[in-house]
Amino acid sequence: MSINNVNNTGKAQLDAQKLAQQQAQGQKAAGSQGAATQSAQSAPRQDSVSLTQSAQQLSNVQKKGSEAPVNQEKVDRLKKAIADGDYRVNPEALAKKIAVLEAQILGIRA
Repeated sequence: MSINNVNNTGKAQLDAQKLAQQQAQGQKAAGSQGAATQSAQSAPRQDSVSLTQSAQQLSNVQKKGSEAPVNQEKVDRLKKAIADGDYRVNPEALAKKIAVLEAQILGIRA
């Protein structure tokens, strides 16, 4: 003789239906989140860069340095003199030029 429990069978079916509904709702929510994520990923990003004032000044100095005319003949003569040991430094003239440069940097009249 078998005993059928009617109350437990009905409850199990209701639980299965609720579970199926929850899973369906979860899939819909995941689908809408996935669509939002895909649309956000496919939209082009706008990147921007801003330079500090110091970086801008450095960039300008580098541009001016690369655009400055170079007397290659004089550079080659000086390189050869240094390599041969014939280049002599005039300490008074060098000190005077350093003082003028410092005055320019500090904004002082020499």
